[in-house]
Amino acid sequence: MRILGIDPGLAIIGYGIIDSVGNNNKVVEYGAITTPSTMDMPSRLNLIHEELTNLIRTYLPDEVAIEELFFNTNIKTAIAVGHARGVEVLACSQMNLDIYEYTPLQIKQAVAGYGRADKKQVQEMVKILLNLDKIPKPDDVADALAVAITHSSSLKFKADFKIK
Repeated sequence: MRILGIDPGLAIIGYGIIDSVGNNNKVVEYGAITTPSTMDMPSRLNLIHEELTNLIRTYLPDEVAIEELFFNTNIKTAIAVGHARGVEVLACSQMNLDIYEYTPLQIKQAVAGYGRADKKQVQEMVKILLNLDKIPKPDDVADALAVAITHSSSLKFKADFKIK
């Protein structure tokens, strides 16, 4: 099964594509979609949609896993990222992909074995679990791969995480 993991954002959208067979995960591609802050919001959202749709057409994932948003401070940032996440979900939905979401706590638990693991621990485990030479950068990319790994390890329970 080919899984597209997404770390949602507006300025930087991390993505990671893995092939999952049994307990083995192999990296297919990873990177980031970026939008300049100098662009207006509609243009940024359109760029995200186009880039993500092209990525899906190129790599043909079977399913998508996306991180659930969590904000506790800046409401303006939360709204902007919420708009972008909506476009990211829309692009995947338009490509007829099933979409699953995971909380940061679930991702940390699945990847590092501890729901309160710090970012560095999760990134190091992504590197180890996917047999990478170095931790993917920027952080959003490692986070996207962590989301994909989480989905891979949750396949037998995936109905619980599907966006309805």
